[in-house]
Amino acid sequence: MGDVSVAVSARWPRSGYAAAVALASRIRLLVVGLLLCLAIPVVAPAQADADGPKERVVITGPVVVERDDTSGDVVVIDGDVLVRGTVDGDLVVINGEITLRGRVTGDVIAVTDKVIVGEAGKIEGDLRYGDKKPEGATSDTVQGDVKRFDAESIGAPLGVGIVIGVWLAVTLSIFLLGLVLLLLAPRAFEAIGRAGRSSPGKSLLFGLLTFILLPILALVALVTIIGIPLGFVLLFALVPLYATAYVSTAFILGRRILPNKAKILAFLVGLVILRLLALIPFVGGLIGFLALLFGLGAIFVAIGRARKA
Repeated sequence: MGDVSVAVSARWPRSGYAAAVALASRIRLLVVGLLLCLAIPVVAPAQADADGPKERVVITGPVVVERDDTSGDVVVIDGDVLVRGTVDGDLVVINGEITLRGRVTGDVIAVTDKVIVGEAGKIEGDLRYGDKKPEGATSDTVQGDVKRFDAESIGAPLGVGIVIGVWLAVTLSIFLLGLVLLLLAPRAFEAIGRAGRSSPGKSLLFGLLTFILLPILALVALVTIIGIPLGFVLLFALVPLYATAYVSTAFILGRRILPNKAKILAFLVGLVILRLLALIPFVGGLIGFLALLFGLGAIFVAIGRARKA
């Protein structure tokens, strides 16, 4: 496995600004490892690189830093670590035992398994542990603090980052879908917009009925031999249909605010409002669900009006 040559020198936080800097450092290390988990299914066991102290990230397999070797930051997702030489930086192990008979200039973090510090071992930073209390961690071997690993303090900022990333991905996907639909069927969306604005109560009621009945119809069709293809088609069509319904609500909302502006601009305004409301805890999910129902109903109301015409 290749090395990641980005050095990290921040120590574990003690207070204030230093806490934020060190926390960002740990999150960066963990994110690098997790991203590599997605990119590389299997990684061979790694040995220390004697060319220079470079950062090393290992997904699975043991890591050994030999007596005369020097490594940069070491992050191991699953595997034991034996340090006889020097780790010039931080040592983070998610699942695996750490045996330290050499020197670590930064901090040592062991999330699940224990840390064994030998007589010649030396940690110049802090030692954070998870479930198992470290062995040999004394004031002579650890210059910093020895404390239990607070998983929540690390996971919370990372969790917020994941939520924001998902929110941005969903928002961009809906925008692209709406852009394509508006370019392909502008008149259809104008008809849906008129239906939603003129009959909001009817649209919401039709949307609720459709949301309930379509999955039931699909399951009933799957029970019958003849209707199995129809059942699968309905089930697979639900996701794009719901996405189109959400796009429709965003367009209707934007048209209400900008009745005489360009369709894409109106859709963008409506989408921004809906996606910002989605960030509100609990309430945002309810608003998104109602937007789905409303758009779904407006689509079928517009179809009904088109048939009558």
